Amino acid sequence: MATQNILWTPHSKNTNLSRFQGHLETKFAKSFSDYVSLHKFSIDEYELFWKEWLSYSGFKLHKEPEKTIEQSNHFSKSIWFPGALYNFAENLLEVGNPNELALVFYSEDGQIQKLTYAELKHEVLKLQKHFISLGVKKGDRVVGLVPNAPISTIGMLATTSLGAIWSSASPDFGVRGILDRFEQINPKVLISVESYLFKGKRISIEDKLEEVSIQLANANHSEFKQTLVYDFVEPIKDFGKIQFPFRYSEIGSRNVSEALVYTSVSFSDPVYIMFSSGTTGLPKCIVQGGGVLLNHTKELSLHCNLSKQDRFFYYTTCGWMMWNWSQSVLALGATLYQFDGNPFHPSWETLWSMAEKESIQVFGTSAKYLSVLEEEKISVQSKYTLSALKVILSTGSPLPNSGFRYVYENIKKDIQLSSISGGTDLNGCFALGNPNLPVFEGQIQCKGLGMDVQVFDDMGKSVENQKGELVCPTPFPSMPLSFWNDDSGAKYKSAYFETYDNIWCHGDFASITLENGLVIYGRSDATLNPGGVRIGTADIYSVVSTIPEVKDSVIIGQEYKDDVRVILFVVPADGVILDESLIKKIKERIKVETSPRHVPALVISVPEIPYTVNGKKVEIAVKQTVAGLEVKNKNALANPHSLDYFKNRKELGV
Repeated sequence: MATQNILWTPHSKNTNLSRFQGHLETKFAKSFSDYVSLHKFSIDEYELFWKEWLSYSGFKLHKEPEKTIEQSNHFSKSIWFPGALYNFAENLLEVGNPNELALVFYSEDGQIQKLTYAELKHEVLKLQKHFISLGVKKGDRVVGLVPNAPISTIGMLATTSLGAIWSSASPDFGVRGILDRFEQINPKVLISVESYLFKGKRISIEDKLEEVSIQLANANHSEFKQTLVYDFVEPIKDFGKIQFPFRYSEIGSRNVSEALVYTSVSFSDPVYIMFSSGTTGLPKCIVQGGGVLLNHTKELSLHCNLSKQDRFFYYTTCGWMMWNWSQSVLALGATLYQFDGNPFHPSWETLWSMAEKESIQVFGTSAKYLSVLEEEKISVQSKYTLSALKVILSTGSPLPNSGFRYVYENIKKDIQLSSISGGTDLNGCFALGNPNLPVFEGQIQCKGLGMDVQVFDDMGKSVENQKGELVCPTPFPSMPLSFWNDDSGAKYKSAYFETYDNIWCHGDFASITLENGLVIYGRSDATLNPGGVRIGTADIYSVVSTIPEVKDSVIIGQEYKDDVRVILFVVPADGVILDESLIKKIKERIKVETSPRHVPALVISVPEIPYTVNGKKVEIAVKQTVAGLEVKNKNALANPHSLDYFKNRKELGV
């Protein structure tokens, strides 16, 4: 794999990462010549590393751990920080300056809401006392059907302050998609808005809320106590058939001298329940504990160089793990910016004008968002200087080479572009940015500290500069505690440890580069195998994304005549027809820029590509549809009707 172009080089190593490295060198009489040697220490001495980060990061404990990790004969049963007690919400609420801003929310319609740390604590106190009156206690589940706005943060903090478990979904989910998640975990309270804004329109979810609350209240062994309705756009007039309704605005005010209760929990107690996308069945209920927060602070502080005085924004919904990730910004005492709505309403300037006005230092988004800006040939830097901005984060799917170039040519030249990769499963990252390293085109800068990231070939051998399975042979604090209702652990082991014995197999196809960065090629279960040769879909996407006549695409491998053939479905750009000359152009470009094996056997036009509600292409659902199989959970898709375009296509010989 050839060396890639350097797009950015850091001007200074006066960073949080350098300071922590210096701390380790002094304390343990070590000398790290480069990041590779520092990372090697964090793996070889991973117990020491995580113990030191727990202390150095200022993680607030009620009781010190007896040891760093209780090893087990199986990776998944390792127990982190046995004996330690802490509270999740306390670690997010008690670091920031009470008079400094904790949350700033921008609504699609231009309204702005601001809360200092003191004001946020007061709002959490009010909701906490209300929860106590309902009998919410340690281990109970509280769920949110909420936008990325202060109510989501307040709900999570009030829940976790009591040792209860928080889970959330976005209000734009369909009824079945919501119930497929929440019914599995039997919540005690549902917090919901009555509507939300999107593209300038108020979209009511009152009918949806009626059905969801009825089903939750009627579920077997239900402990459901209340539907707490927050008036987000305009006050709800009639509760209708909503079960056990209560208006959020009627929660009593509290005396500011009252203290929040911070219930002690262990690192083995659940904090979050996250859900997989659920495109092949019911979403997995992934139970996560305090190790998530410890890993988040490491990622945000050391890899994103975020400090107490900084302002952080991530464009996300409450149904995506990046919402949970961004909440941990508060544990550094920084300011978290939130936005809900369409980022292109009323124009592409919506998020960038906010970033400029608010002097945001770290701006996070999806690769899909950046690709739309690129497709529309938008020059952000022609309108905004973004002088405070130091880091742009991108995730959700691999950022192609052209996306890297777009950022530096059209957004800002002097910027650390961090394409990051991990997943919902660990609520964090395996591969991250690094403020002390250059940015190479098309590469994630480095492996995360304390994360034993390796790539295995088909023989289960660790390789570099070669594509293979992304694995992690060493336990890490943010690994799931369990899956909900999986007492035997069978589903958990099947999800991550079925491919290799006692080694986490993440399900991504990746390579470690000559520069010690990483390239992610997409899900390994979407890997193509024409002629028995494994190739990643990202190779083809990176070429197709540069062809102006193609607006979008999806690639699958089809079982055909005792082999696998590559099928490329494309959405032509507006006014373009996929004719033979364009098909020839597409195939030739793929052949020249990748290899003859990458060239699709068929290129077929479709009007739309299916995506999950979190903006990820669902190659597997397309593959199942083409094969005539049932897609078990279409509710996980933002546009399930799009699968109809892939059915019974004569061109496919099915």
